[in-house]
Amino acid sequence: MQTRRRFIQIVPVAGATLMAGREALAQAKLDANDAQAKARGYLHDATKVDPKKQPKWARGQTCANCQLYQGKPTDAWAGCPLFGGKQVAGKGWCNAWVKKA
Repeated sequence: MQTRRRFIQIVPVAGATLMAGREALAQAKLDANDAQAKARGYLHDATKVDPKKQPKWARGQTCANCQLYQGKPTDAWAGCPLFGGKQVAGKGWCNAWVKKA
């Protein structure tokens, strides 16, 4: 029964390692130069959006008040499903912005 005992010893360690790796991935911040970010017109600072290039933008729109933002409105960074769960800046903006319900 040596293999069973070893299995029981390894499972908690493997689970903890997987959880730590998952959290590290979820905490990655979106690079504004990422191809997907550029395609969506994403910027870390919504005040720097060029309205001529992004006609969908309106003053006051930020990631923090977007329906897709997965954090609290006061969070500086939070996940966004559009960018594979990477974190976006609360003060950021992209052309997929949807008013929070």
